[in-house]
Amino acid sequence: QVQLVESGGGLVQAGGSLRLSCAASGRTRSISFMGWFRQAPGKEREFVAATNWSGSNTYYADSVKDRFTISTSNAQNTVYVQMNALNPEDTAVYYCAAARSSMLWIARNYILSGKYDYWGQGTQVTVSS
Repeated sequence: QVQLVESGGGLVQAGGSLRLSCAASGRTRSISFMGWFRQAPGKEREFVAATNWSGSNTYYADSVKDRFTISTSNAQNTVYVQMNALNPEDTAVYYCAAARSSMLWIARNYILSGKYDYWGQGTQVTVSS
């Protein structure tokens, strides 16, 4: 089993920045892919960013490309997402997810929440206008 704990959420003004962290524990050697998803009130959970565990390949939703950066620290078993130029549309609960499969890059499977095996509890990000 793998446990994921997110942190770093909060309230920020439009144009501001936040960095979310996701600390993994347990059988972290089984992790091949890490992802961030978000869910706004009344909306479905959506893909934000993903990376292989080494951080050598990264993937982003069009809505956050060039504003968000996903990275990993294998030594600390942590994945981050640096979020810049935030706007009110970024307001959501942000979830960290981990997958055992190393093949999520095929056919962009990394955007599918069902392909991930473990989830964190989420952290709230609120962007005020």
